[in-house]
Amino acid sequence: MSTDGFAAAGDASLVGLPPPRTSAAASRAALRALIRRDLTVLGKHFGEFVARTLMQPLLLVFVFLYVFPTIGQGVGGGGGPVGESAFATVLVPGVVAISIMFQGIQSVAIQLSQEFGYTREIEDRVQAPCPIWLVAVARVMSGAVQALISALIVFPIAAVVHAPGVHAHLTVHWWIAVTLIPLACVAMTSLGLVLGTTFEPRNIGLMFGFVVLPLVFLGGTYYQWTRLGAVSAAGIHWLQVLVLVNPLIYIAEGMRAALTDAAHMPLFVVYPVLVGFCALFLALGLRNFRRRVLS
Repeated sequence: MSTDGFAAAGDASLVGLPPPRTSAAASRAALRALIRRDLTVLGKHFGEFVARTLMQPLLLVFVFLYVFPTIGQGVGGGGGPVGESAFATVLVPGVVAISIMFQGIQSVAIQLSQEFGYTREIEDRVQAPCPIWLVAVARVMSGAVQALISALIVFPIAAVVHAPGVHAHLTVHWWIAVTLIPLACVAMTSLGLVLGTTFEPRNIGLMFGFVVLPLVFLGGTYYQWTRLGAVSAAGIHWLQVLVLVNPLIYIAEGMRAALTDAAHMPLFVVYPVLVGFCALFLALGLRNFRRRVLS
């Protein structure tokens, strides 16, 4: 039999088969699979996720907006019910911002510390048919979805838990909320990527003491950035300037713009700076991730 016969038979056997996938198509499929895997795991442990998400914000709102006014230890500058309601208006957006930050950092940094640590699960992930950096992007995107879910869970509770006579004056500006919250989620999960690839698994506790806590207390969650001008020395509003290096201040101020009519940082500052933080954190995180994987 001639070789032409074999060639013809081989060509015939390939009739009807789809063309081979390009590397870009394979990478997109791997990215979707990695994100779908993380969300499937989240669905199986959704009760634990909700409990973890609600505990800190719920306690914060319960103590400041229910217990303190009820026992007469007022908040809001001692202005009575009016001052307490004003403080509630400031605090509720701050609580949502804290929830986004905590969930965004935890969903990426804590998971990476485990995967780079004793489980070495990262070795399985980087064998996916896609570039190494895309594995990190998948972790950031799945973490952003978790941070978004946490914001949707926390906001209704933060808005209704308060003592009698204390009401947060909330006005939802939907176009700000719809655009700002996803951007904030990506910024915080990108920060989680940086922290998770910077701190060794055995030192992950230091991350909360030296990074997360300063972010919270200097992130405008309990106060408005516009009010920090009262803190000055020699005519310099040093604290108002210092907190500008904190990404959480822009999320908290953006949430006040989205959920209230209270004074807030201008949005033409909030959006570009958050985009800049996203780009910076992603660049640093992807570089660190590649180094950790290849080391």
